[in-house]
Amino acid sequence: MKTGFFDIENWKEIGATLARNKTRTFLTAFGIFWGTAMLAMLLGGAKGLEAMLRKNFEGFATNSAVLAPNRRTISYQGFNKGTSWSLTNSDIKAIRKIPGIDAVAPTTTNMAGKMTVSSGKHSTTADVQGVDQDFVKVFLPNIIEGRFINESDVVHRQKNVILGRNIANKIFPDGNALGQFVNLSGIYYKVIGIAYQEAEVNINGSKIDDQVTMPMSTLAQAFNLGENVGGTMLTAIPGTSPTELKPRIFRAIRASHPIAPDDDQAMFFFDVSEQFAMVDNLFLGITLLAFFVGIGTLIAGIIGVGNIMWVIVKERTTEIGIRRAIGAKPIDIVTQILSEGVALTTIAGIAGISFASAVLGITTEMTHTDFQMSFFQAIGIVTVFMILGIGASIIPSLKSMKIKPIEAINDK
Repeated sequence: MKTGFFDIENWKEIGATLARNKTRTFLTAFGIFWGTAMLAMLLGGAKGLEAMLRKNFEGFATNSAVLAPNRRTISYQGFNKGTSWSLTNSDIKAIRKIPGIDAVAPTTTNMAGKMTVSSGKHSTTADVQGVDQDFVKVFLPNIIEGRFINESDVVHRQKNVILGRNIANKIFPDGNALGQFVNLSGIYYKVIGIAYQEAEVNINGSKIDDQVTMPMSTLAQAFNLGENVGGTMLTAIPGTSPTELKPRIFRAIRASHPIAPDDDQAMFFFDVSEQFAMVDNLFLGITLLAFFVGIGTLIAGIIGVGNIMWVIVKERTTEIGIRRAIGAKPIDIVTQILSEGVALTTIAGIAGISFASAVLGITTEMTHTDFQMSFFQAIGIVTVFMILGIGASIIPSLKSMKIKPIEAINDK
């Protein structure tokens, strides 16, 4: 009698056996189906939520920080509490000399709020910011056309600007903005690039999409800002966090500004790398939680497989005895029972993965965020289910091997 794992007749018999009690088989298969789907959807959902949260900082260097002046909170050297102060180019040079600093990208605005930017008959209002060549080392905008500000633009105070895509769409509705000139306070600037940002955070009051960006030196000259800068972004070298450098940065600033030694509130310091670390830790916990919840559901389904295998062996005691009596080997009986458990687990598991993939795919389309699990995660889940299905079928199959022909035939 041929009852090998790959025998067609063997699989036909497995189908007939599972179909004898459709309700029992369906409920057991549904437990496996739901366990697989839950695990897959939880893992895919955790990945999607992480992507949505990380979108807030898309483009930021992961080892970066933001520094800006605040009002003094302690009176010091004749300057009262509540008075303001400004970062200067000298401060930026001092910060760049600190060991452990990788890049420093000062930014500033025209200090007069939104300005009118126009070209021909079209105009709109926009925030105007100035940056230097290191800006793209800390925050990388998406360039639609052209290029971003470079060192030559800064050194030579070039009258070049980058338009945010929303600004470009408003004053160049025909889409032909690159190489054109725009008017800002009676001065004409050449458009050398169109940009936008993925991050939801605002830089100098708005997203790059709604800004006009020019060399910081050009902005300072056009609006008489002198040496003042609005704030700066910076990155630390690999292996060093910005927070570790914070005391040195504050000391360098206090060396040229009358700020009380213990007035840390006078300087706004936001470590972006800490936010990335928090996101990593948060979603590590969520992934582990999803894994344990999914595994718990999975185990419940596998217990159901084990139970149905016990019942099948009990119901087929006489049949197994007859097979043994006409020459079936114990390994043939074991293979038959194991095959039934693996078939039930695999089919229900693949159905669960398919259902979860469909749900995650719809969620991805609706949110424009990747909620999909990876191919290897899907394969891993199905493989784990198959292994557990085999494990749940082993004890019932071993019991079937011990059934003696005479006892089985006489079993009522």
